[in-house]
Amino acid sequence: MADAASAQTMDRQGLERLLGEVAGGDQGAFERLYHATSAKLFGICLHLLRERDQAEDVLQEVYATIWRKAAQYDARIASPISWLAMIAHNKAIDRLRAERTARQSVPLDLIEDPGDGGAAAQALAEQAGTQRRLAMCLEQLEARRRTLIRVAFFEGATYEELAQRSGTPIGTVKSWIRRGLQQLRSCLER
Repeated sequence: MADAASAQTMDRQGLERLLGEVAGGDQGAFERLYHATSAKLFGICLHLLRERDQAEDVLQEVYATIWRKAAQYDARIASPISWLAMIAHNKAIDRLRAERTARQSVPLDLIEDPGDGGAAAQALAEQAGTQRRLAMCLEQLEARRRTLIRVAFFEGATYEELAQRSGTPIGTVKSWIRRGLQQLRSCLER
């Protein structure tokens, strides 16, 4: 089992190796992968969902997906942590969208105040050491791309919503986001 220090220093090759072993059904590798990445992935879930219990539920779904789909990881397309983070992000967004649909059918007088879970998410992001680097890389993006990426990933907006809100064709929005994410990935991998 990996300790906290080794989990924080797991490099790309180590994560690729673990994903390969998980793809082969190695439960020990899966446990090591969990210890090496769960804090970061939980931070992503918590940041988007704002509620610890929901973030924990989604994190469980994330690792179930990783277990089933590890063989689909392709190092030529993304770094291991980017692939894992995208799974966490997508699962959290799926949960937000499901809640949005459910909330639309609940009378307003029955909806509770969600409170502010941002401080806990902020602390987790700082512990993982990624927030400052991500902010630095985001600031290097052209303002329009930066805004679209922030709204898409931190608010869960769809391409259609972004196109409508910005008054821009959906194809253009997709291109801007794709190019911005490529620049962001390049910056984060340096």
